[in-house]
Amino acid sequence: MSEREYFVLDAVLKDVIQDCTFTAVLANGHELVAFPRYGEKRAVRGRLRPGDRVRVEMSPYDMSKGTFVVECE
Repeated sequence: MSEREYFVLDAVLKDVIQDCTFTAVLANGHELVAFPRYGEKRAVRGRLRPGDRVRVEMSPYDMSKGTFVVECE
């Protein structure tokens, strides 16, 4: 695998951990920590709440955390 490979999966935000960091749950029940990409914290602050659906980008090597890619409709 190259270093740029990742999964993009749909998730539902479950709880706020701190500021813009959330606990998210995938469709299969897997929980992970989701946070905005570097530099996008200001754009995300106040827009996302628990219960919102997002797309999360995850590394195949570390399935415990991921970054927001887009907000689902």
